Amino acid sequence: MTDSPADLAVTGCTVLVHDEHERIGFREDATIVVRDGVIESVSDAATPVEARQRVDARGQVALPGLINCHTHAPMVALRGVAEDLPTEEWFNDVVWPVESNLTAKDVELGALLACAEMIRGGVTCFADHYFSMDAVADVVAECGMRAHLGEAFFTSQGPQGRAGSLEFALRRRGAAGGRITTALAPHAPYTVDDADLAATAELARTHGLPVHLHASENRDQTQVSLERHGVTPIEVLRRTGILDTDVLIAHGTGILDRDLPLLEEAGGRVAVASAPRGYLKFAWPTTTPVRALREIGVPVGLATDGAASNNSLDVWESMALTALVQKSATGDPRWLTARQALHHATLQSARAVGLGDRIGGIAPGRRADIVLVDLSGPHTQPVHDLAATLVHSARSSDVRTTIVDGRILMRDRELLTIDVPAVVGELAGRLPALLDRGHGRRVQEYDT
Repeated sequence: MTDSPADLAVTGCTVLVHDEHERIGFREDATIVVRDGVIESVSDAATPVEARQRVDARGQVALPGLINCHTHAPMVALRGVAEDLPTEEWFNDVVWPVESNLTAKDVELGALLACAEMIRGGVTCFADHYFSMDAVADVVAECGMRAHLGEAFFTSQGPQGRAGSLEFALRRRGAAGGRITTALAPHAPYTVDDADLAATAELARTHGLPVHLHASENRDQTQVSLERHGVTPIEVLRRTGILDTDVLIAHGTGILDRDLPLLEEAGGRVAVASAPRGYLKFAWPTTTPVRALREIGVPVGLATDGAASNNSLDVWESMALTALVQKSATGDPRWLTARQALHHATLQSARAVGLGDRIGGIAPGRRADIVLVDLSGPHTQPVHDLAATLVHSARSSDVRTTIVDGRILMRDRELLTIDVPAVVGELAGRLPALLDRGHGRRVQEYDT
């Protein structure tokens, strides 16, 4: 503790807290004190605090900033261009032909618009897996968000694809004052061969880097892998050494019971990101087996995937849908509870992106990634169960203020770091060239 003024004091709020057993609770009428981007204390509101900047949060709930554990942020530029299609047609006929037109400028503008959307929705950190990631890193540095970034690659690119992913990860690791972390980002076992995956695993171990990839995205992928290779995609990750690294697996709706012992044996190095809205939209028959994964100690973080498939980057919606879809999938209304959903949205999501010791909670020593939520609207009143109100009644539009590393990025719904009209205007002028499919090219072939 020091006698100098704190950088920020958020006063009079109800704070979501975790007890020593990680159970969700709420502390009323509290003050959060921030110094040097770190939460210094959470105390009673009556305690006098001198601070250079203050936010009066009376009547609001302070939550750890939401984390989008798997997305393709620049794909907001493709929102709505490939609708009501099966997965194979979505990739081959629209998305991969369009992505062959991408320039770094398109990626930059898409990332800016995505970050604006996420900040307004209470998302303070996102894990991105895409192309031209230097442009995304520059956007993150400029707008003030936190991000876990990986330069995606396919085996069809040759050795330079993997080399480029490594070079980006090493060069940008720890950038933006530590707000950027990085990963190696092979696309998936069906687009990256075993030799490339094994080489990626070796690079990850050598350089202390995590891996972020798609695997067992849906049941069809798993079935085709079994028919062609005699193993599931998770078994491919095991035999190539990927499961011996810190790995974030996107989706996992095709994970089978036979995969669970392999994931459990990974000893807490594996996490899964679940984005249920896209699975419903693609009419996939299964969803991420959250209950089974939780029982073996695998964290499941919340995600949206890209806006070309999900149409939004609304992690609040992902939280609510996760709770609802899991009830339906398990046939058990007691699973997931609202408090369990909040646990996935906070500590489990932080662990999924490798930041479990830094974010995901509001407590002394954690980075000051905080969102303030206004529950005064008619759709959230009266409040009988605060956890249920947050998960099932509140919306991302109820977020009033978004703070990352102690810096206010949105205050009273006003974005402070991104000029949205300017971004939208510039992006609109580039869309005709971006959306042209007359060339007949694809960045890759979807064949699973």
